[in-house]
Amino acid sequence: MLPVVLHHGLFGSGDIQLGPVKLSYFRGIDRAIAARGHPLIITRVHPSSSVANRARQLKESIFRQLHILRNPREKVILIAHSMGGLDARYAVAKLGLAEHVAAVVTVSCPHHGSPFADWIVKNLGQRLRGIQLVKFLGLDLRAIDDVTTSRCAEFNQRVRDVGGVKYFSVSAACDRSDIAPFALLSHRIIYNAEGDNDGLVSVKSSIWGQHLGVWPADHWQTINRRYRFERPNPAESILNHWMTMLDQVTAATSPDRGSTMK
Repeated sequence: MLPVVLHHGLFGSGDIQLGPVKLSYFRGIDRAIAARGHPLIITRVHPSSSVANRARQLKESIFRQLHILRNPREKVILIAHSMGGLDARYAVAKLGLAEHVAAVVTVSCPHHGSPFADWIVKNLGQRLRGIQLVKFLGLDLRAIDDVTTSRCAEFNQRVRDVGGVKYFSVSAACDRSDIAPFALLSHRIIYNAEGDNDGLVSVKSSIWGQHLGVWPADHWQTINRRYRFERPNPAESILNHWMTMLDQVTAATSPDRGSTMK
């Protein structure tokens, strides 16, 4: 079976080992995919740098781990969450990764930018001079600019899909009453601008390539994390949605079954 690459989003990281404790960005999702028989590659790139920089690190991470798997020419299914989808598209289109990728699958990725990023840049960056403070402290937060709606419009003009690579996308959305408390502001800002969203990315912005549907989840639940503890009943496991999506993509990238995927 094709290896599956799991690539994290903004402010995320790959697996972190703290003694006997392993912290995973894709909580339980990685184990479920591995249980299906897919060799697994977990990436780790700069949490908040530019798309171009993160994409270079993504390519290096995939190549390094393909060599560990002893099949450096193997093609992979590249599944990227949130901003990671932009990294994936850039690496495939601009960094020569296309020959190693059978499919790019983005989960709740701001392909067309996020109005909340616009709000952050305008209100925290310009009005409160946060940009100057960030530069003074030597922090790399170029990712925030890269997911604004204007910057993503430019990105989409420059970064075109590559023939021979299949592109899929998954969206997520939930009502304001079901959103994590810390995301109420962002949910409202995005809803007023673009409608249904998951607290960080709208359905409208997240569609790219073949759309595989809208999951009933907030942005964090899409990676199996739930921060609204006061719900009386546990939220539906997102793992079922991940496995259904993986089955669809696997069928579409199989040489003898690809023609059956409409």
